[in-house]
Amino acid sequence: MIKCIIVEDEKLAQNVIQSHLQRAEGFELTGICNNALEAQKVLTSRQVDLIFLDIQLPGMTGLNFLRTLKNPPLVILTTAYAEYAIESYEFNIIDYLLKPISFERFLKAINKVAEAKIIKHESENILTDHIYIKSSGKYFKINFTDIIYIEGMKDYLKICTADSKLVTLQTMSEMEKLLPADKFIRVHKSYIVSVNRIKSIYGNIIETSKETIPIGINYKEKVMQLIGRKFS
Repeated sequence: MIKCIIVEDEKLAQNVIQSHLQRAEGFELTGICNNALEAQKVLTSRQVDLIFLDIQLPGMTGLNFLRTLKNPPLVILTTAYAEYAIESYEFNIIDYLLKPISFERFLKAINKVAEAKIIKHESENILTDHIYIKSSGKYFKINFTDIIYIEGMKDYLKICTADSKLVTLQTMSEMEKLLPADKFIRVHKSYIVSVNRIKSIYGNIIETSKETIPIGINYKEKVMQLIGRKFS
């Protein structure tokens, strides 16, 4: 069951979202908040998996509220103003719903939540030897032992294994959280490398079986510490 709260100061909008949730399966409404302060209190006192968050809130906007959260739940933004759409996506939100919200559009958004919840649960709780990567409309299971390196390309990542190169919509910081810290090392703003796949290190270069990877100046000390720990 996905536990939700509505953060919205308009009674009509609260009622619409609540009505839509009652028609959907697998979702439980655990609170309705009129502003960011009320929402903060709820987040610290109970489990919340998903926030339906209005952008225009009294006292603090929804986007500024998100900036205060270190580990926010999944978020669906709700607003009457389309011009906030681009800015909102820096927060990796699930979807952006324009008012008035139809049930069909609402249903499309919460279907995305189900997918994201599976991935989030796996990464935080049960997976120890693999992850799932969405690429070309499919989810691919990738064992950690098969990954050679990961390359960042703006909002996309390229995951390189011995047999394939998969491109997925994800950031480097998000990927770092999914990978075991004892098996992977960030060596450049655009590269994460499997420790066990490193063949040699010379100068500012890491050599793997597939490619040579540059070492960023801000990551050199961390790489040298790795040498002392892993290769002595």
